[in-house]
Amino acid sequence: MNYSLTKTDIEKETQKGVLVTAWKRLVPLMTEEKRPVIISIIAILASSAVALAVPIIVARIVDVYIVGKNFHGVLMFSGLLAGIFIVGLFSNYIQIRTMGGVGRRLLFNLRSKIFVKLQELPVAFFNQNKAGDLISRINNDTDKLNQFFSQALMQFMSNIFLIIGTAIFIVFINFWLGIIALIPAVVALITTQLLNAWVKKTSLKSLQTLGAMSAEIQESINNFKVIVAFNRLDYFRNKFKEANQTNYSASVSAGIASNVFNPIYVLASTLAQLVVLAYGIYLISLGHFTVGLLIGFLLYVNNFYSPLRQLASVWSSLQLALAGLDRISEVLALESNVKILPKENETAETFSDHPTAILEFKNVSFGYVDGTDVLKNINFTLDKGKTYALVGPTGGGKTTTASLMARLYDPSKGVVYLEGKDIRFYEPNERVKKIGFILQEPFLFNGTVRENILYGNGDYDHFTNDELAKMLEKANLTKLLERFSDGLDTKIVSSGDAISLGQKQLIAFIRATLRSPDILILDEATANIDTVTEQLLGEIIDGLPAKTTKVIIAHRLNTIANADEIYFVNAGKITLAGSMQHAVQMLLHGKRKS
Repeated sequence: MNYSLTKTDIEKETQKGVLVTAWKRLVPLMTEEKRPVIISIIAILASSAVALAVPIIVARIVDVYIVGKNFHGVLMFSGLLAGIFIVGLFSNYIQIRTMGGVGRRLLFNLRSKIFVKLQELPVAFFNQNKAGDLISRINNDTDKLNQFFSQALMQFMSNIFLIIGTAIFIVFINFWLGIIALIPAVVALITTQLLNAWVKKTSLKSLQTLGAMSAEIQESINNFKVIVAFNRLDYFRNKFKEANQTNYSASVSAGIASNVFNPIYVLASTLAQLVVLAYGIYLISLGHFTVGLLIGFLLYVNNFYSPLRQLASVWSSLQLALAGLDRISEVLALESNVKILPKENETAETFSDHPTAILEFKNVSFGYVDGTDVLKNINFTLDKGKTYALVGPTGGGKTTTASLMARLYDPSKGVVYLEGKDIRFYEPNERVKKIGFILQEPFLFNGTVRENILYGNGDYDHFTNDELAKMLEKANLTKLLERFSDGLDTKIVSSGDAISLGQKQLIAFIRATLRSPDILILDEATANIDTVTEQLLGEIIDGLPAKTTKVIIAHRLNTIANADEIYFVNAGKITLAGSMQHAVQMLLHGKRKS
């Protein structure tokens, strides 16, 4: 299944109508924030009412009290204006404080949802997508939404209310003067609609190039040792320069797109005020208008176009939020193809013809996204308590076979049976208890040796260090623990060199064997371990319960010398090799062919 994150149909959807699409997609994010949003809307209405009341009061002060030289009335209405402004200030404070909390909670919830979704997705997803880009989606793209909800959304709604209210007032005061004042706004809005698709496209590209640059930085830092070892710092610089330049160009374009509307609305506002002023003076000369009404009308025109200018910047914030939501939605919309099948779907085919076998591949084929089959119609069984070895040239399919055994992937065709039942019917916890997998590149995280060996193993979480040490001694793992200076309390830094790769493999070995799994898969588990430690591991493996089935992938032939059966894996086929000598011949022949 292709899990590559690319452009989605969401972009096509947004072209049908940005405001309608934005409403449909952004409102569901606020379903748990109804109360604060309602409070913010009430505050917006109060703030808008203040803005709409001021010009008509100013007009009355000029026409009635200033012209009539009634300074008591001027002072009285000035006090009224002061009170109205205080109400507006209080309303704005409530709105900013309330929506700021909404934005932060939305940011928290979105990041949590993305992280939970990433944990649900199969290994194939992470093979097809760069970690840096995923980090950018979690950090940068969600923050664009936070900025929109905490800052731009209420400003957007406030401006809409004010624009509509002002348009009603100016048309009511003088119909034709109002129509003349609104014509430049209509032209500006048409221009906005024409440029909208380009703005959305450039905003999305900016976010995508930022994610690509994050991915490039992470990849270079993770492989910095190799870069230094081969003295290819120039390669690192050139790759970063290329990614940085691409992001710079995209950011410049996005910046231009984000600000392109502002001069359009400034021009529209200037033209509207000039036309109103000219026509208003003409009406005054005819005796159809008053000076106070003209001043109030100009204030209303400013109230109309000032929010439009603000909408220009808010609009770009909306576009960035939608672009970020596109990239977030891509992840949240994904579904794992490695699903647990419901028990009611069990049929005769759910169960194997070899119920005594611990594991069986039946007509199994598997291929990655590029379409090339790594395994083709594979059939074999593993019996309980035996030791099996998988050998073959690099790239032959050994690790893929082991990954199918542990259900890191599902076969594209055929069925994998675990203890006689289709492995897809097992719950993850049940499957993981039965199968231990020591990867070629062990996974550790920041913490202690104790925390790492108990990772995913809830049976011993409540144990003290002394109790856990006794369990390790019982499992014959104490000698491995002695390789760490502070024992269970030894600090682990996943990205550092505090411990060697060999020690990391030892921790992974302890983690897997402590579970006493029914199947233990070792994928080059001794590749970075010295001969003495390898011999110790061999003794521990031999001391595992008799029921444990061991599957060993190794290039060192001495590691597989005592295997009960050896399988040769190459060119999509798995062949029983028979003797060690025959396995060596097949391996040498396979290497020559590859």
